[in-house]
Amino acid sequence: MIYAEAHLILCKSKFLLKTYQNNRNLPITFSPLHNRFHPIYGFPSHFCGTFPFHLHTREKGCSFVENRRKDRMNYNERYIELNSCFRQGEDCHLDETGIDIRFFRFHSLSSDGRGGTLNNADNNISENFSFEYPVFTPSGKPKQEEAILLLHGLNERNWNKYLTWAEFLSNNTGKPVILFPIAFHINRAPVTWSNPRSLISLLNFRKEKYTGDRTISYANVALSERISQNPERFYLSGRQTWADLTVLFEEIKTGRHPLFKEGTNIDIFAYSIGAFLSQVALMANQKGLFSDSRLFMFCGGSIFRSMSGISRSILDKPAFEELQQYYIYIFGNEAWPVWERDNAFNAFLQMISPERFRSEREKFFTRLKEKIRGIALSNDLVIPYHGVLEALGRKTAESAIQLLDFPFPYTHENPFPHNSKDTTSVNNAFTHVFSRAAEFLVVK
Repeated sequence: MIYAEAHLILCKSKFLLKTYQNNRNLPITFSPLHNRFHPIYGFPSHFCGTFPFHLHTREKGCSFVENRRKDRMNYNERYIELNSCFRQGEDCHLDETGIDIRFFRFHSLSSDGRGGTLNNADNNISENFSFEYPVFTPSGKPKQEEAILLLHGLNERNWNKYLTWAEFLSNNTGKPVILFPIAFHINRAPVTWSNPRSLISLLNFRKEKYTGDRTISYANVALSERISQNPERFYLSGRQTWADLTVLFEEIKTGRHPLFKEGTNIDIFAYSIGAFLSQVALMANQKGLFSDSRLFMFCGGSIFRSMSGISRSILDKPAFEELQQYYIYIFGNEAWPVWERDNAFNAFLQMISPERFRSEREKFFTRLKEKIRGIALSNDLVIPYHGVLEALGRKTAESAIQLLDFPFPYTHENPFPHNSKDTTSVNNAFTHVFSRAAEFLVVK
C-alpha cells in the first residue's frame, strides 16, 4: 500500500476551485502544483492538532506533504532508468512522473581578461560559449511563472547524478528545474577532458612531476592541470557563470524565455561549489535579479578556506594547494590593479577567509536567513560543516542548515551511492533530503 502524497491548505474563507467530497466529509480539490490528482484539504486552523500529520504553518496558510512509504521509490533503479533515457540535446517525456525534459540553447559572451575568460586558449573553447541546458518541467503547461535553478559541483563532466534530483524537485514542487552548467563543465567542456585515452599523456606527466601522489586520477587530471597552470581560472569560470546566470535570469523575468511568463520567480537548489557560486550571486545581486530568490544548499555553503577539494574526483593535491595558496594570500592583494572591483569581485572576496569581511558577510546572511535553508553531512570532507558556520555565522547557520549523517558509506562526491546494497537506507536518505528541499522551495 502506498499512501497518497497530499498538500493541505488552510483557507480563511471559502474553498477555491471545484471541490469533491471524500469519506472524511472534507472538501478536496486538484492541487495546482501537479498535473495529476493530489488531495487538498481545507479546514479551520483549530483542527490542525487533530490530524496525524506534521503540519508546517506559514504566514499565508499551512501546508504539508504526507510521507508515503519510505521505500516508495527505488533510488538505484530510478537512477539507472533516467540515465538510460537521458540524451544531451534530445527532448523526452518521463511517463512515470509526467515530466518533460526540454533543452534550450544559450550563448555566453566572451570578455576581456578581467571578466569571463582568461586567455585566447580558453576563448577558443567553443563548447563553453554555445551550449544547451536541460529543463525538467511538468508537461502540459505552456508558460510557467516559477522556476528552480539547480547548480552542480566542481569538475562535473555529466548530469548523471543530478537527473534524479531534478525529477524529484520538479515532481514535488510542480516547478520547472533548470540544470545550468558552470563554465568549462559538463557539456561546456571538450569531450577530450573526460576521455581517458585523450588524457594518458597528461596523466603520466603529472604522475612523473608529482611522484607518489595517489590523488592524481583520470577524473581530475584535466581540471588539476588547468588550475595548476592558472589558478585564476577558478574565479574567472565562476565569474563567467555568474554573468551567464544574470543574462538567464533577465531573460526569464522579462518573459523572453519560451518556457516562462514575465515576472517569473526563480529559486535556487545548489550543491557543493554551486552553493558557493549562489552565495556570491545573492550577495552581488546584479540588477536586483536575485532579490526574491530563495536558496537551498546541499553539501555546500562553506567559506573557501575551509573547503578541501583534494579528491580523485575533483582536484589532485598539488592543484588544490596551488588554488588555496593563490586565493588566500594573493588574490585581491596584487600590487597593481588586476581585477575589476565590482559587486561580483567584492562578494567573491568576502567568501574567501572567515576573518576577512566577517561582519559584512554575517550581516548579509542574517538578513537573508529566512530565504536560506540547507543540509550538510557529517562525513563531508570536501565541504565541512564548520566551514558553513564560518561563512554564514554560527547563529544563522544553526537555524538554517541541518546537519545529517547517513547509516551507509557515502562521500561528498557521492552522497547517495546508486550501487549501494543498503537500498532502503539510501532511499530514505534521498527522500528525506529532497523532501525537505522541495518543502522549502514549493512555497511562494
